[in-house]
Amino acid sequence: MKGLRGMSKELKPKYDFKEVEEGKYDFWLKGGFFEAGDLSKEPFTIVIPPPNVTGKLHLGHSWDTTLQDIIIRRKRMQGYDALWLPGMDHAGIATQAKVDAKLKEQGISRYDIGREKFLEVAWDWKKEYAKIIRSQWAALGLSLDYTKERFTLDEGLNKAVNHVFITLYNKGLLYQGERIINWDCQAKTALSNIEVEHKDVEGAFYHFVYPFVDGDGKQGVTIATTRPETMFADQAIMVNPNDERYKNIVGKEVYIPGTDVKIPVITDEYVDINFGTGCVKVTPAHDPNDFEVGKRHNLAMPLCMNDDGTMNDMAGKYKGQDRFECRENIIKDLTQSGLFVKKEPIVHSVGHSERTGVVVEPRLSKQWFVKMDVLAKQVLANDEYKFVPERFMGTLEHWLDPDSIQDWCVSRQLWWGHRIPAWYKGDEVKVQVECPGEGWVQDEDVLDTWFSSALWPFSTLGWPENTDLLKRYYPTNVLVTGYDIIFFWVARMLFQGVEFTGKAPFKDILIHGLIRDKQGRKMSKSLGNGVDPFDVIAKYGTDSLRYFLTTNSAPGLDLRYDEEKIESSWNYLNKIWNISRYVLMNLGEDFKVSDIDYSNLNLASKWILAELNKVIKNVDYNMDKYEFGEAAKTLYTFVWDDFASWYVEISKVDMASGDEANIKNTKNVLVYVLTAIVKMLHPFVPFVTEEIYQALPHDKESITISAWPVVKPEYDNAFALTALTDVREIITAVRNERAKANKAPKEPITITIYAKDKETLEVLNLTRNYITKFTNPKTLEFTDTELNPKGNVVLVLPMANLYVPEDDLVNKEEVIKKLLDTKAKLEAELERSEKMLNNPNFVNKAPEAKVNAEKAKQAEYKAQYADVLKTLEEINK
Repeated sequence: MKGLRGMSKELKPKYDFKEVEEGKYDFWLKGGFFEAGDLSKEPFTIVIPPPNVTGKLHLGHSWDTTLQDIIIRRKRMQGYDALWLPGMDHAGIATQAKVDAKLKEQGISRYDIGREKFLEVAWDWKKEYAKIIRSQWAALGLSLDYTKERFTLDEGLNKAVNHVFITLYNKGLLYQGERIINWDCQAKTALSNIEVEHKDVEGAFYHFVYPFVDGDGKQGVTIATTRPETMFADQAIMVNPNDERYKNIVGKEVYIPGTDVKIPVITDEYVDINFGTGCVKVTPAHDPNDFEVGKRHNLAMPLCMNDDGTMNDMAGKYKGQDRFECRENIIKDLTQSGLFVKKEPIVHSVGHSERTGVVVEPRLSKQWFVKMDVLAKQVLANDEYKFVPERFMGTLEHWLDPDSIQDWCVSRQLWWGHRIPAWYKGDEVKVQVECPGEGWVQDEDVLDTWFSSALWPFSTLGWPENTDLLKRYYPTNVLVTGYDIIFFWVARMLFQGVEFTGKAPFKDILIHGLIRDKQGRKMSKSLGNGVDPFDVIAKYGTDSLRYFLTTNSAPGLDLRYDEEKIESSWNYLNKIWNISRYVLMNLGEDFKVSDIDYSNLNLASKWILAELNKVIKNVDYNMDKYEFGEAAKTLYTFVWDDFASWYVEISKVDMASGDEANIKNTKNVLVYVLTAIVKMLHPFVPFVTEEIYQALPHDKESITISAWPVVKPEYDNAFALTALTDVREIITAVRNERAKANKAPKEPITITIYAKDKETLEVLNLTRNYITKFTNPKTLEFTDTELNPKGNVVLVLPMANLYVPEDDLVNKEEVIKKLLDTKAKLEAELERSEKMLNNPNFVNKAPEAKVNAEKAKQAEYKAQYADVLKTLEEINK
């Protein structure tokens, strides 16, 4: 415990989260409390979803990692050899974009310095941001085993990546081919389908005339397209062979509008006769459907764009123009020549790069692909994993449907990443790690970031070597992640794990949602509703943020950010702090904790121990189901309603009893229950619970390695549970009746309690001192005989009736005040009525019914006034 601030038996009067949290993380690290490797224990493993080394962690990271920390801290306390393996992702496209931007600020590009120098800069970036991320993990209190930290681009993972690539290639599950892929024109790289985010945007169908070669230059076929800039790569106009409208033009040639390039009119049943004009242009290198048509008809597949989205030589005078600039100029020029027919506004779904946000360009390219159908079938046939909640299994099954899943494009035109282990010499290709010899050139491309991330659960443990770590900690026990990356990551880890280890990489897949603002909107820069978790920590502390994040949503659901709830979390921790201070202040300097002498405990202490047993069972049940909000709610109710509001108050009675044995027993129970509370709260709020634990009598150097509370069957006590529930009802009933009558607690009242059975009478006699303390009776009598209710306020409860004389519940001063108020109002009404009835104009001119009504009111006022005077006279006698 050396070096940790505040290791004393006193807690400061005020809960100061900054003081409490300071130094704790270093204390845990120096103590080695997070390090796994105790071979005498059963292993339990989580591998962290590796954050990208591109910047600061956001609120979603805080939620995701805190959920994992709750699981691993509890398992560690339950006696498992708990490994939470940390690491980071090299994030190919995102990191390269950041480094490119950094170089641009210096007035240079990666092409100026070359690949090797660029990679040196990128590794420097990684070191800088890895340090930042570790500091953020520390701020969040994450109990990671840093001795086993990994990086998706480290030497060991590179070995695993190469092994997987070569093995898949040799098995025919990885191949190189020309396909239409998603192209990011800004990053200049291919994207897999799930790296494309489709957004509904305003666009248009542009209608053009493709004039007949044998015509007058004006007549031709009208074609509608959303991407007119691709027309320079058109290879044909296509109609359905069954479309009678166009039978006479099949085989003819047309000009691409504004050019002298001729293309034929062909037929294919792919064309929908009823859609648009029934004629379509075929651009095999720029559209996935046209690509398939091009293969059927042996069409050429030229590209009319460069890899940066500008037009190439095929575009003629538009060469060098950006694709969207070219689109506008084509429309302008063809309008002047009479070949532009119309613009038809539409809203359509357009793919955007998930990384850079630019509109994705379908583009024919030679890339490396993983064949997915076989791998998908293996995952769906495996029953070693389950989703929590189960409904997300349907999401996975939909994505991995072998009949519809597309092959995964895994090559990327980047420098930052795992370079593809393929070598070329002329038309020859060899897939291996080492250079085959002189004249061979390695593939310039790298692998998709998700290719290495997919190996994360087992490559981080030393695979492909059969290491001791792999044998002990794989498969992992649980993966915690958001539903938004089931496609990106979870599915890929599953099929790589099953393919290469023969096992699912994790047993449970705990899915959480997204964090939204208070109105339910997704957090974004454009809305300005983003929240920096470290700003929240600076204001409320890590524990308050962690408690809010993990207790306000159920598995699979989104979480709405609400600062008021974070403040409520702080208030709850402050309450626990104050309860702990009370307990510690009342132990005394000479107190030594000892085993609880259960047989000699009073009924209240037996009750709180029985309630604690129930809470431990409930907390364990919910935490095993990952229902952390429900577990926390159970604990909150116990802390606030049972322990703080009742047992702590009852303990004050016992501590003042003068009975040394009773006092000692009460202190032991207070320490036992508070320690259990603090331990169950520890996974949620590690900092404040460590502080309190160190102030309490304890047997371990840190709460992180202390034993998780367990149910003690000998503390189950149905009689005590029922008895104290009854007593609490009795005390609450009296308090409520006082409140209704405005009878101050300090004013004594006579209470007689009729017990409806012998057991209740026994309970009443055992708890007389508590009932006396909390009801303040003039006299307190227990009886097994029912009383005459006359003159009494009777409170009927299931186990007893409470009798309080009506006079005892009268607040004389309050009654007099109300009577005087009524007297004054009646005097005012009588004066008003007297004036009206003495006014000849009213009496003679008003309708007779109205005059009689006023006389009746006056008579009623006089009667009420007489009653008030009489009551005041009787009260003042």
